Amino acid sequence: MDKIASIRREYSSRSLSEHEVNKDPVKQFMQWFEEALHAEVLEPNAMHLSTIGLDERPKGRIVLLKGVEEGCFVFFTNYLSHKGKEIEKTPWVSLTFFWAELERQVRIEGKVSKLPGAASDEYFHSRPRGSQIGAWVSMQSEEIPGRDFLEKRLAEVEKQYEGVEIIPRPPHWGGYMVEPGYFEFWQGRPNRLHDRICYRLEDNGLWRIARLSP
Repeated sequence: MDKIASIRREYSSRSLSEHEVNKDPVKQFMQWFEEALHAEVLEPNAMHLSTIGLDERPKGRIVLLKGVEEGCFVFFTNYLSHKGKEIEKTPWVSLTFFWAELERQVRIEGKVSKLPGAASDEYFHSRPRGSQIGAWVSMQSEEIPGRDFLEKRLAEVEKQYEGVEIIPRPPHWGGYMVEPGYFEFWQGRPNRLHDRICYRLEDNGLWRIARLSP
């Protein structure tokens, strides 16, 4: 325990001011995302997706951001997975990005809904063929007897679609879009006095920018 408690890192490479950030939090996010790409951050689109479980306890996992469209954050998954069922019951989620190389974190909270079928079809057919088959194979989040069960299903699905040029998208697989109502941009600073700038969407449709205490 002492070894864990003694882990410390001093943050000092950058700063963040409420007077300099973009008035549009989506544009501010895209600016930071481009900087993460330029800095060659490992998996810059990896984000922690938090949902409210069916047992009303928080749940979290890492998923991949696949686009930012009309101000919404897009990801894809199995609708029958744990997260899919949780979203169906409570359509509010939180997204967290952490780019350690830049000493930055972004939190986003918002309402989530399914993408239109045509958009899910388009992305599904852009995926590698193996990933398309995998979407049919996986009964995501369900208990299975072992790896052999998965390999057998894979062989069955590969045989089923052998010679088929266009594999249909499974009805249980597709995209979600998160419409944000809150952003927080975190920049590491010395002495744990970090910069935290938040945006809240107000009833008039405008974003209110404020600084938070670290």
